[in-house]
Amino acid sequence: MKRNITVVNIPCALWTQGDTIKPLINIITLPESDRLNNLEIKPEIERIYSKGRYFRNCMKQQNKGQYWTIIANSKFIMTSRLNYRQQGSGPDILLIHGLLGSLENLNMVAKGLKDNFTVTSVDVRNHGNSFHENNMDYSVLAQDIVNTMEDLKIDNADILGHSMGGKIAMQLALSSPEKVKKLIVADIAPVAYPPHHNHIIAGLKSIDLKKIKSRKDADMQLANYVDDASVRQFLLRNLTPAKDTFLFKCNIEFISQCYQQVMQAYDGSSTYLGDTLFIKGGNSDYILSGHRAIINKLFPNSKAKIIQGTGHWLHAEKTVAFNKIVNDFLKN
Repeated sequence: MKRNITVVNIPCALWTQGDTIKPLINIITLPESDRLNNLEIKPEIERIYSKGRYFRNCMKQQNKGQYWTIIANSKFIMTSRLNYRQQGSGPDILLIHGLLGSLENLNMVAKGLKDNFTVTSVDVRNHGNSFHENNMDYSVLAQDIVNTMEDLKIDNADILGHSMGGKIAMQLALSSPEKVKKLIVADIAPVAYPPHHNHIIAGLKSIDLKKIKSRKDADMQLANYVDDASVRQFLLRNLTPAKDTFLFKCNIEFISQCYQQVMQAYDGSSTYLGDTLFIKGGNSDYILSGHRAIINKLFPNSKAKIIQGTGHWLHAEKTVAFNKIVNDFLKN
């Protein structure tokens, strides 16, 4: 039985660092027996990502100095999977970070769970080491989680999300409730928020990567937009060294273009009947008394906990208290 292969021609200028490429230019599927025998194909990469799919067991060759030719057996073509890290053993729980973060942000939470759970932390699209797509509608972000769970053979799991990650977690529970055993939402509500990251995004976009030799150089540039040194330190975790300069791991252009999507409220009529916990930072204004009605409507089996003396980064400010609340909720 003949197997098909996929041939992808990508202009060299669109090839980016690592195993990530921009959207495909041309895809041709051929019987394996017709696999361009005149090309000398060498296996050089394990997988590449593009246009919501990744290709395993790929082979790469530069063709005529203008294109990279990628050949992959079609059986290895799959839907997109987010970059992830797993630790621990036991029932599954997924952790989803917030805007301009990465899976590293919830690492202290993961450490507090790994003795009793298999903890899967993910990089949301356009963040960390996950793929880049110019769409951050919450229905799409939730589907990324579904795709990743299916690829990892996780039928259902407890889901914990902070900030934007909490909105993704809520969307997942409302659109695919069979995937969610218990839901934990950290300091966010299913409502629209006014834009309040514009100066941060503008600051990140203003950094001249050609002129920085160290994170200190980047910090000096970012200080023109962001006063808080701890916030700048968090944001600059998105920089990664590359030869004599730095590059952004996140796709700041796509995040900027999709920012209004990130600020939107849940737009639907579903309800999630599973056990749900909202954890609020006592000094944070992300969850307000005025949000109670919509929370109770969408999540009728929800309850709330407040960690006094914390702001929006409650899990980092009082990790022990946060982890105890999470563990108690999951065990009961």
